[in-house]
Amino acid sequence: MQTLTELVQLPGLWWLLLGASIAGVVRGFTGFGTAMVYLPFAGAVVSPVTALVSLLSMDIFGPLPLVPSALRKGQPRDVALLGVGLVLMLPVGLYFLVRMESDTYRYVVSISTLLCVLILLSGVRYAGRLSKPVIATTGGIGGFLGGIAGLPGPPVTVLYMASRLSAETVRANMILYLLLADVAIFPILGFQGVLGWDAIFIGMLALLPYMAGTAIGAALFDPARENLYRAAAFIVITVSALMGLPVWG
Repeated sequence: MQTLTELVQLPGLWWLLLGASIAGVVRGFTGFGTAMVYLPFAGAVVSPVTALVSLLSMDIFGPLPLVPSALRKGQPRDVALLGVGLVLMLPVGLYFLVRMESDTYRYVVSISTLLCVLILLSGVRYAGRLSKPVIATTGGIGGFLGGIAGLPGPPVTVLYMASRLSAETVRANMILYLLLADVAIFPILGFQGVLGWDAIFIGMLALLPYMAGTAIGAALFDPARENLYRAAAFIVITVSALMGLPVWG
């Protein structure tokens, strides 16, 4: 294990911390997007598993101030259904993650993120009822993607933002779901023996800029400006995904 001094001197740490602060702004503003913004930054600096563990370490604590409001404005029962599918499929995705090379991981993260944005920008709408099987299945897809790439959010984001739910409800549900995903992934990584203190410390270093960004994003959120909040999230997430591609070196 590296000392704290060695971790602070980690090459590219400033880039990772910048990603954490931007991810916080997006998370506070939209309720989602932390992993889609942070992981392209972190994947350029550290290994896939370290990137995921550092994300979880900061993301478990960062959104906590947003939870009380999310419980009031969201749909906790639906989020629990998402969680069932998530827990069932997480171990499958994590099996592949621990065997993945860094460049491959960066491609998986960036391409998955860009596909999510393209689907949402296409204007696709889900006119059907958000039934229990639909919600649980989406959670399962999120669980697999969360395991293999640290991105449990995109499938659920696509479902909710293509639905007829209000921006406020989508934001609240995503806050609760992504926190649930963080809590679920941690023990599974522990059982697989890939949790490392170095990655946890990196996450703790990123926590302060992340929480500051979250507070800024939450202050900026206005339910009456739904189109603005969607557009801003898409732009930031897309730029982060493109910058995370290994082609830039």
